[in-house]
Amino acid sequence: MFNFTGEYYNDGTTAPGIAWSGQEWVDNRFKTYQAEELVRLALSKPARFEPGTDWSYSNTNYVLAKLLIEKVTGRSFAEEIQRLILGPLGMPGTVAPGTNPEIPEPHAHAYYRYEDAGQQKTVDVTRQNPSWISNGGDMISTTEDLHTFLSALVGGKLLPAPLLAEMCTPHPKVGYGLGVFVQDTSCGGTVITHNGGHGGHAALMYSTPDGSKTLTAALNYVDDAELSLSAVFQQATQRLVKEVFCGGPARSADEAAEPAQ
Repeated sequence: MFNFTGEYYNDGTTAPGIAWSGQEWVDNRFKTYQAEELVRLALSKPARFEPGTDWSYSNTNYVLAKLLIEKVTGRSFAEEIQRLILGPLGMPGTVAPGTNPEIPEPHAHAYYRYEDAGQQKTVDVTRQNPSWISNGGDMISTTEDLHTFLSALVGGKLLPAPLLAEMCTPHPKVGYGLGVFVQDTSCGGTVITHNGGHGGHAALMYSTPDGSKTLTAALNYVDDAELSLSAVFQQATQRLVKEVFCGGPARSADEAAEPAQ
């Protein structure tokens, strides 16, 4: 399925989708998109390949899953998430906001940096209508709830063992399973992870395969792609993963007192 936020092809060409970055997104961040509208956009574009012949990430797939859940159950996606996951696991800090731009207190503020007419701008985008990403990312949570969810998921509390094993079996092309990455650590172990973010908000989630140890974190500063600090970010996350899951490097007292950058 065409990715409604735009496609980046192997030959370097791109195909635009809805506006989700830069000044255009900042100016229209309270616009409401319906799930059906996003799917119609995707269906109006050619598929990347025949089903079963390749792999490519697409936000459209999450919207289709949402619509399928609502069609089968007769209830909203938010109701089903509450009934099957949030309620049973006890995750009071997690909500599916739909089109509501408000965030439950207390919360961090989110900042987004982009370039406009040759000038860099940073704006507070804490309040925004997340319907543009639909359930590819329109959920508000806490680091504690992320820990609860991730440890329960990989610990076998949410899925039967065969489905859990399938979820954690990476596609050979990208190391990505069904919603998670399986990543080797520098000390010979493995972590299950999926980080993500949009519009100033981002989160980190890592867990041992049995869910006994997790690393969850919230970030509140996101760059536009052209200004990406991805190299610095990757270095910082690798350091965090090493310290949490491998015992960390030996450091002096002065180094240990310094905050991670």
